[in-house]
Amino acid sequence: MAATFKGGFHVHDHKDLTNTKRTKTLPDCDVHIYPLRQHIGAPLSPLVKPGDHVDVGQKIADSDQFVSAPVHSSVSGTVTKIEPYYHDSGTMTEAIFVENDKKYTVAQTVRPRDYKKLLDKDLLSAVREAGIVGMGGAGFPTHVKLSPKTKVDYVILNCAECEPYITADHRAMLEEPDKMIIGLKIAMRILDLTDGHIGVELNKPDAIAALKSSPEYNEHIHIVPLKVKYPQGAEKQLIKAVTGRRVKAGALPADAGAVVINGSTAVAIAKAVEDGMPLIERNLTVSGDAVKEPSNFHVRTGVPISFVIENAGGFIAKPEKVISGGPMMGIAQYNTDYPVVKTTSSVLALLHAPKIFDPDAPCIRCGKCVQHCPMQLMPFKLRQASVKNDVDMAMKYNATECIECGLCSYICPANKNILQYIRMIKPEVLKKQREGAK
Repeated sequence: MAATFKGGFHVHDHKDLTNTKRTKTLPDCDVHIYPLRQHIGAPLSPLVKPGDHVDVGQKIADSDQFVSAPVHSSVSGTVTKIEPYYHDSGTMTEAIFVENDKKYTVAQTVRPRDYKKLLDKDLLSAVREAGIVGMGGAGFPTHVKLSPKTKVDYVILNCAECEPYITADHRAMLEEPDKMIIGLKIAMRILDLTDGHIGVELNKPDAIAALKSSPEYNEHIHIVPLKVKYPQGAEKQLIKAVTGRRVKAGALPADAGAVVINGSTAVAIAKAVEDGMPLIERNLTVSGDAVKEPSNFHVRTGVPISFVIENAGGFIAKPEKVISGGPMMGIAQYNTDYPVVKTTSSVLALLHAPKIFDPDAPCIRCGKCVQHCPMQLMPFKLRQASVKNDVDMAMKYNATECIECGLCSYICPANKNILQYIRMIKPEVLKKQREGAK
């Protein structure tokens, strides 16, 4: 029987557009753009200036703060400018522009190593220096996640990939299963664990078979088949499904004895330690009914999304909506000039918006948002609190526990954009909680 959690909903996934298509490599791109904000944590400072030459894998921005992750160049060439530029968050952020000389000269700091001969502390240092962050979208620095304050019992690779359309991790499991399992083994070493777990939804039987066929697979690697429903890949829900443990309100996954790492992040860990190559590339899905040739690409960071879309055949017609990420949790874009960053898992182009919200329609008290909420919250009450700007009411109904999966908005028969209202009140709740803690 497939492991799962209470709540959730089976959302039509549209993965058939790309899940059988091998990952393609992009041609050379003339200019790569590296935003200094590609992670959760302290901001970065440039280590280069206009006119400097950089090589592949060279660190170009960093911070001395623990919760941070450096950025490296994915090409060799010349830094032309450093200025604010488009970011997929919808804002402008400082970015380093590098003109690609198309020689791809590798930096001298990139050196292959045998991970089995390295000390645990050297493995952790390699992860930090490689700038690895959560590649599922959150962007939390991986070396911080691998440094829990308490001993954990589980390390779990999140290969659920429950967001509709996205198949980047699916292809990574099929095409780089050895690297993925090596990345898990390195995490196991760092966390001093003898066993590791991989959660994979049952709609990916070929991926499960590929992982089990890897020469790196052994009796200490446990593949956990997961029920196909959204949001099975959410961190707290995955921990519940795999371990049976619940992450308490306000607690971290490590407090429940678990660390969760995205599958593609594990591949990046293996490449950072074994090949010495920092996180400068990733798998990326281009999909949606507005795309001529929906595809999976292996992309160097810094490439403009417009260039990636062009290599997927472009648009068959002007899309009504372009989304960075998945349709449930992704961010709608106002142009396609933003560059690929470490957390860019997909870009979707849709001819028609998937749902039109009605701000004036009354809540019909059907209870569907409560029934399917993966956090067992009462979303309609949180929306009500937001409409009234009642912070105390939002606190009472645990607004900060919302994982913003978007399921309440998706499932609402009254077409209420419940999540948007929750997002509006959450900052006020957090502010009041911080004031109360002083």
